Amino acid sequence: MMDFKKLFLKGIDFEDFLEQADEKTRKKIEDIYGKINFSDKLLERINEINKKIKVLVFAESWCPDCIAAVPVLIKMAKTSGVIDYAILPKEGHEEILENYKYDGKPRIPTFIFLDENYREIGNYVEIPAKIKEIYEKGMQADYIVARRNYRNGLYPDMIAEEFLNIIEER
Repeated sequence: MMDFKKLFLKGIDFEDFLEQADEKTRKKIEDIYGKINFSDKLLERINEINKKIKVLVFAESWCPDCIAAVPVLIKMAKTSGVIDYAILPKEGHEEILENYKYDGKPRIPTFIFLDENYREIGNYVEIPAKIKEIYEKGMQADYIVARRNYRNGLYPDMIAEEFLNIIEER
């Protein structure tokens, strides 16, 4: 059995994650974070979370998908007050990430959602399910556009909704 608590305690916070990024990347992450403005419906759902949630995040500041998704979790955590997170690098944790593959490979970001007792309730790997569906349908042009938009921080509500569905165990 995986010791999520031990891993969680080794993780870093968002500020330390930003410190690891080069200046250009840090600015992009901060820009994406600053532009996140959840819909009223999502804000309501975030504020209705009535249990402590821990999220183990495997991410690297150089990764375009991490740059898009990590700020969404941070905004949700700051909004809710009941979401705690810890960020760990991919390097040194490949064995754990083997359990969370997309398209046959371990990917980042990988978010492992845990209850207050560090038991897994769900996970999110790399990109939102809606973008994975476009990819799986073989719609190459649509996938390229959706992926570019995702990496430019244009889908924070889509990401937040997926995170909330995991937290609410839907």
